Amino acid sequence: MRDTGGKESDGRLAGVFSRYQGTRSDLIPLLQAVQEEIGYLPGPAMREVAKFLRVPESAVYGVATFYAQFYLTGQGRHRIKVCQGTACHVRGGAKIMDAMVTKLGVAPGETTRDGNFSLERVACFGSCALAPVVVVDGKVYGKMTQKKAEALVEKTR
Repeated sequence: MRDTGGKESDGRLAGVFSRYQGTRSDLIPLLQAVQEEIGYLPGPAMREVAKFLRVPESAVYGVATFYAQFYLTGQGRHRIKVCQGTACHVRGGAKIMDAMVTKLGVAPGETTRDGNFSLERVACFGSCALAPVVVVDGKVYGKMTQKKAEALVEKTR
């Protein structure tokens, strides 16, 4: 995980803010840029975004919690996303998720204690022909089985 978003990020956020005009329409792109810089959206960073855009903190928090692309907690060095869409579900997606939960020792939405892995449940990747699908660090792995999923974790370690 990267930093906590406290005072040590102030200089970096000023650099991020300098690329925006400070209008309300900058909210989503600015949140994306802040998350890219810090790794997630900690409370202090969201308060700074609200102050910069002159909008209520609740508006920033509302957008950050509405969109699945934003994270309010630090993420692991490796992100594992398991598809739970219809095609993946029918072809064993739930068993793949169960295998990942057991192998990593965390529930979906959590990060391992060592900060190495974050596990996510995703509704659909749009790769139904490859079902069931697991995505690790942006790379798609199709036709997964429980054993392949466990081996993928080991390979990624």
